[in-house]
Amino acid sequence: MKISYQWLNQFVDTKQIDPQELADQVSLTGIEVASVIAPDAGLKKIVVGHVLSTKPHPDSDHLTLCQVDIGAEEPVQIVCGAPNVAADQYVIVALPGSRIADNVKIKRGKMRGEASEGMICALQEIGFSDSVVPKEFQEGIYVFPEPKPVGELVFKYLGMDDRLIDFDITPNRADTLGMHGAAWEVGAMLHQHPKFPTVEVNESNTKTSDLLRVTVENQDKVPQYLLKVVQDVQIQPSPLWLQIRLWNNGVRPINNVVDITNYVMLEYGQPLHAFDYDKLTSHEILVRQARDQEKLITLDGEERELVAEDIVITDGQKPVALAGTMGGLDSEITTQTKNIVIESAVFDRTSVRKTAQRHNLHTEATTRFEKGIDESATEEALQRAAQLMTDLANGQSSQGVLVGNQVVPAAKEILVDPKHVNHVLGTAISAEQMAAIMTDLGFTHQGQADKLLVTVPIRRWDIAIEADLVEEIARLYGYDKLPSTLPVGTQTIGHFNKKQTLIRKVKKLLLANGLDEVVSYALVNESEAGRFTYQPSADIKLSWPMTQDHAYLRQNLISGLLNDLKYNLARKQANVQIFEQGNIFQQINDGEQPKETPTLAALWTGTVNEDSWLGKTQAVDFYYAKGVLTDLFRNLGIAELVTYQADDTIAELHPGRTAKIMLGEQVLGFVGELHPTFQHELDLPETYVMQLDLDVILNQELPMLVSQAAPKYPAIERDLALIVDQKVTNAAVVEAIKLAAGKYLTNVQIFDVFTGENIGVHKQSLAYRLHFQNPDATLTDDQVTNAMTKVATKLQDDFAAQIR
Repeated sequence: MKISYQWLNQFVDTKQIDPQELADQVSLTGIEVASVIAPDAGLKKIVVGHVLSTKPHPDSDHLTLCQVDIGAEEPVQIVCGAPNVAADQYVIVALPGSRIADNVKIKRGKMRGEASEGMICALQEIGFSDSVVPKEFQEGIYVFPEPKPVGELVFKYLGMDDRLIDFDITPNRADTLGMHGAAWEVGAMLHQHPKFPTVEVNESNTKTSDLLRVTVENQDKVPQYLLKVVQDVQIQPSPLWLQIRLWNNGVRPINNVVDITNYVMLEYGQPLHAFDYDKLTSHEILVRQARDQEKLITLDGEERELVAEDIVITDGQKPVALAGTMGGLDSEITTQTKNIVIESAVFDRTSVRKTAQRHNLHTEATTRFEKGIDESATEEALQRAAQLMTDLANGQSSQGVLVGNQVVPAAKEILVDPKHVNHVLGTAISAEQMAAIMTDLGFTHQGQADKLLVTVPIRRWDIAIEADLVEEIARLYGYDKLPSTLPVGTQTIGHFNKKQTLIRKVKKLLLANGLDEVVSYALVNESEAGRFTYQPSADIKLSWPMTQDHAYLRQNLISGLLNDLKYNLARKQANVQIFEQGNIFQQINDGEQPKETPTLAALWTGTVNEDSWLGKTQAVDFYYAKGVLTDLFRNLGIAELVTYQADDTIAELHPGRTAKIMLGEQVLGFVGELHPTFQHELDLPETYVMQLDLDVILNQELPMLVSQAAPKYPAIERDLALIVDQKVTNAAVVEAIKLAAGKYLTNVQIFDVFTGENIGVHKQSLAYRLHFQNPDATLTDDQVTNAMTKVATKLQDDFAAQIR
C-alpha cells in the first residue's frame, strides 16, 4: 500500500515530520517501509504549456506544428507526433535542457526541417506506468481537463510533488490497507487522533427498498451485505484530484463512478462494487453459492466456469459478479449508465481466497477480503461512496440502506496486567504510560484494581489476546528502547545428531569429488513425480497448486536434477556434475502425512576435465560414477558391506548399464545411465545418475574410522588371469578371491578385461592384481604361493575358471 503523504496530512498533522523521517519511525514501530517514492525524482524543467494553434507539418503526414505558450515573452514552436494534439489544450511541455523519464535529456532540434523547441509529453514519458494512464491518453499526449498556470512546473498539478510511503504490509496488519487505518497508525506515533471527513448523504425521497430487493441465502459466508441506489448519474472523467489519488496508488482512472468505488476502497480499505441498475432485469439481488459449471463472463472479458464453492451475486437468476473478486461484464458501468447500485459487503475470507486462486483472479479487492477488512466501517464506506457520487456524478441517492445481512462483530475486551507486560518486555513502563499508548491507538480503557481493561475497536481485528496488546505497547514504546539482556539458566551445548552429521559428511565428500550442490523444487509435475522408483506410491497432489508444473510432491530427486541439467544445457554448459540432498515423499496410508525419506542423488554428464598438455579429456561413464560412490562408501566405512547387482527394474535407466546398490540385504539405491529412449525424449546427452536412501545408512551402525601407522614390512603383489563365462560378475570373482586368499590379502584390483574369439564364445578374460602384506613380519614366497593356489582352486570350483 502506497501511502500518500499529502493525503495522510488531511487526516493527521504530519507537517512536523519529514516523509523519510516518518517512514523511518513507521519501520521502528513494526511496519516495514519498502521505500519513499518521489514521483518527480530526476525530472526538471517540465512545465505547463498552452497550445495556441496547430497546423500540419509540411513534410510529414503524422507530425503537427504547434505554437505553444510556455510563459515566455513569445510562443515557441514544438513539433508533435501525437494524434490527439489540438489547439487550446493545456499540456505537459519538456523544455530544451529538461530531463524526462529514464534521464532522457530534451534538446532543441529540427524534425523534417522544422524547428522544435522542446517536447509535448505523454504521461508515460515523464515516468507514469502505462497501467495507470487513462485510456483516452494511452496513445497520445496528456491534456489537463482544466486550464493551469502556463509556465509553472507541472509536478504539483499531477500529484508528482507528493511523497509515497510504500508500506510493506504483513498479513496481520491489513488494517493499514486503507488510508484510515494508516492514519490511525501514524496518529498513534505522533500522539494524535486522526480527523476524517464527515459523511453526510443528501438523499432523495425514494427509498432503496422501493427500487431493489435483496436476499442472501448463504448468510454464514456473507455476514454483511448492504446496497444503495444512486439515480441519474452523469458518467464522465473524475476530477483530477481523484485521478491523482488513484494513479499514485497504481490504479487506472476509468470514469467517475468506478473511480469513486476504488477511491473509497483506498480510503477505508473496504472494497465496493457498482452495478448498472438498469441491467439487473428483475431489479433483484440474490447472493448464493454458485452452481457447478455455471458460467460468468467477468470484467476482463474471460468466461469463468464456476464451482459450488464460489460465492456469486446474481440478478435473481444468472450471476452478475464473483463475490469479493470481480464484477461481471453484463452489469458493467458504461458511458450509457444512468442508475447505479452500490454494493458494500463482507465475504468469508477463505472462500474469497480460494475463488481467487481457483480462477487466477487476484485483485485489490481479493487482497483485502482475504486478509480482513474493518467490518465496523462497511456501512460508512457505502454512504461515503453515495456521497461522492451525488457530488461528483450529480446523482440522486436513494433513501436508506438496503440490508441483505448485517452481523457486525462486537469489540473485544482484554484485561492487561502492567506487571506482566513489564515482566515480558523487561521494562519498567508505568501503567499511566501504557494507558496513554492505548489512548494514542484509539483503544478505550478503564482501570480495574491494578490492571487495565482495554476495549479494542473492530478495525483492529488482529488483536485478540493480552499478548497482542503487549506487542502494541512494545512497538509504540519503542523496540529500540527495550533493554538488552542475556538469557539466564543452564545452557545446553549444541551438537549435530546422527542424521545431521551424515548429511554434512556426504555433502563434503561429494564436493571433494568435484560435484556442485543444487537445490531443486520439491514440487514437480505429474509425469516427473513417480519416476526413478522401485516401488512408486500413489501420487501426492497439492489441494491448491500454484501451477501444474509444481502440483505433486516428488518421489525422487533425479527429476529435479534433470531440470537443472536442462537449464545448464540451454546456457551452453555441457559438462555438469551436480548433487542434491533432500527429502522424497511417499504416500503410505490415505489420510496420513506422507513419509519423508532423506535422500541423496547425483548426476554426471559431459567430460571430467578439459584437454591440456597433461592429457586428454575423460568422458563421464558408468565406472566414473561408480568410482565416486566407492570413495563415498569408503569414507563412510561401509565399502566392504556394499555390493552392486545388475538391474533393469527402473524404466528410465539403461538396462545394461545400471546397478542396484545393496547394503547388506537392504536396497541402498542405484547408479546407472539414463535409458537412450528417455534421453532422446528429454533431448539430453549421455547422462549418469545415482540415488541413495540415507535412512538405510542411518540404520546401519557405522564403524569408527581409525588411522593406522604405515606398515614396517614390505608387501607382495601377484597377478592372476582367468577365463570365465561372461555371466560371471567381477563382484562374485572378487568375493571368491577374498574368501580363499587368507588374512594377509589387503586388496584386490581388476586391471584388464578382454573378450574375443581367441578365448571362446561367451567367454571373458579377467586379470587381477592381489596385494598381500603381514603387518607383523615379512611374508615369504611360500605363504603367498600357497594363498594363490587356494584362490585358483576356489575359482575353478565356483566358476569353472581357466587359469591362464
